[in-house]
Amino acid sequence: MPPHLDLSTTYTHADMILSSRNSPRLSLRRAASYTNDRGPMSSTSSRFSFNHLISSPPPSPGLPALVPRHGKLAPTRSKRTYLRGLVWLLGVLVILYYGFSRLQLDRSKKQVGWETHAGDEYEMVGDSELPNFPTPVVVTDKRGRTKWTVSIPLDATFPLEPHQYAEICTQNMEVASHVADMHAHVHRPHSHYGYYHVDPNFMDVAVAEEHGLLPGPKGKTSMKAQDGSVVGEYADSLIIQEVCETSMTFVLETSNAGLGKTLMMLWTAYGLAQKEGRAFFVDDSRWAYGKYTNFFMPPPSQMCRPPPRHEMLPCPHHARHLVVSAATAVHTFGGAFNEEFEDARKMEVYRQKNMFDFARAGYEALFHLSDSDQNYVENRVSELTSRTLLDPPEPQNGLIIGIHVRHGDRHPYEFQYRDSYVPLERYGEKARDILHQTFNGTGPNGDENMAAEMRSVFIVASDDPDVYESDEFSHASRAQEQIRLASKAALGGSQPTAGSAIRKFVDETVGWEGGFFSGMFWSLGKPSSIPVNAVATPDTKLPATEEAIRLRELVGRAYLMDLAVLGKASDQIVCTVSSMGCKLLAVMMGWENAIVKGRWVNIDGDFEWKGVAW
Repeated sequence: MPPHLDLSTTYTHADMILSSRNSPRLSLRRAASYTNDRGPMSSTSSRFSFNHLISSPPPSPGLPALVPRHGKLAPTRSKRTYLRGLVWLLGVLVILYYGFSRLQLDRSKKQVGWETHAGDEYEMVGDSELPNFPTPVVVTDKRGRTKWTVSIPLDATFPLEPHQYAEICTQNMEVASHVADMHAHVHRPHSHYGYYHVDPNFMDVAVAEEHGLLPGPKGKTSMKAQDGSVVGEYADSLIIQEVCETSMTFVLETSNAGLGKTLMMLWTAYGLAQKEGRAFFVDDSRWAYGKYTNFFMPPPSQMCRPPPRHEMLPCPHHARHLVVSAATAVHTFGGAFNEEFEDARKMEVYRQKNMFDFARAGYEALFHLSDSDQNYVENRVSELTSRTLLDPPEPQNGLIIGIHVRHGDRHPYEFQYRDSYVPLERYGEKARDILHQTFNGTGPNGDENMAAEMRSVFIVASDDPDVYESDEFSHASRAQEQIRLASKAALGGSQPTAGSAIRKFVDETVGWEGGFFSGMFWSLGKPSSIPVNAVATPDTKLPATEEAIRLRELVGRAYLMDLAVLGKASDQIVCTVSSMGCKLLAVMMGWENAIVKGRWVNIDGDFEWKGVAW
């Protein structure tokens, strides 16, 4: 029996909602204008038609339901979606920025560039060939990375002129800053770097040659001799020994006539080279005093040979092979050097301990006079020491008090004497005070030890011949009598007698009244160029004659023997710290004796020991 269809309960179209199970968000509603059209009353009625469906409006999407249907969550736009979009946008912008920047950089960058000096300004110049003068250059390797190095022509004379070394250091800072800006794509102000800062954009000369960015000398292994006069280098050894990994070459050439500054710089450079593990060499090619070996024994031998001369650079400091000279002292021993090695935890002169140790290392290794002068110094020291000895049972021997007096063109630091000199009476008074303080209360009965005082010796060294003849030091002994600088008053009786061991330096025209003056030094052996007065300085670039070199050598040897006798024989030293010779004597005495025990006495104000002056 078929099921019974009950149509007693009917629903109007207005009350009917049709929904699709496949799309819970889609609903169809009957329009209001069709509410009067009713459907068929029965399934068999003739009035039944599909007009009410055909005339219905098309279905349209409805608003999202407040309550999710069928257990599904309504989709929402989360923060992660917005963040992802923002990241994509920033990425696209960054890629576009660097792309356009790279195009602009490639457009303006040359493979090789260098600097030319014009007045006080430096201008970057681009070209495809290396210049024929020493200069820093900007290079680009095969990967397109920009670096900088220093190009010194292979045929350039070694050593370069002092002003060329100074200009290279100045230009290096400009080029390094320029290359750093190219890598950063923005100009940055100059930064202050430490002494051992390593520039990642710098390429050493040897490395640049290995990469084909700089031309290197042909046949490096067969080279025998090069320009310059590097002390201790032998031509035959170039075949056997390998090139040093790192080195420091000190160039003695300087426009300063004095020998003291050169010595202090030389000693400090040696100590610094030892700390950094560099081989050390000395070049005397254009030294105003002549050959290094006429004064000193050769430096300690190295187990390697110096590099090709064009690889020796004055800057940057982390270059494999350094050249140090008076012209580059401000870069090698300047502010960064002091910041690196001064001991900030100490006070006063104790801050200088590291620099003092550098100079002391150089003194011990390099201050060995030539054979004849060294023998004289040792005999002189023994002679002076023997004068102070007392026979037993005396508890104390006498003292040797060294006095160093600098006149000439060097004036004291102390304000009241800055235009003159410290009076000789102050030297004598200080020396006598030292004697009284040393022997007071040390006698047999607790009183002053007069026997030791009487056996004490004053030894004097000065650049002014008149100091030795002064009343203050008439009882004192000269530090050395091998070579004397004469004044005009002593010229008449200065000729050595036959068989005399004393060799006196006599210049027929110039006396040394008043001390050592640069103008007088440069005029030695050149009668036609003697200045009108001691202050005027002749042309220092004129080639020195053989006679000039001989006379300068005598002056230098006299100075060195004075220092050697004072430094080795003296128990205490009195001097003025404004003189470089005074500072050298402190180094020769050693830190313990000179500074800690106070046996090095300065009478030029309240100033302290400092090393290299630049």
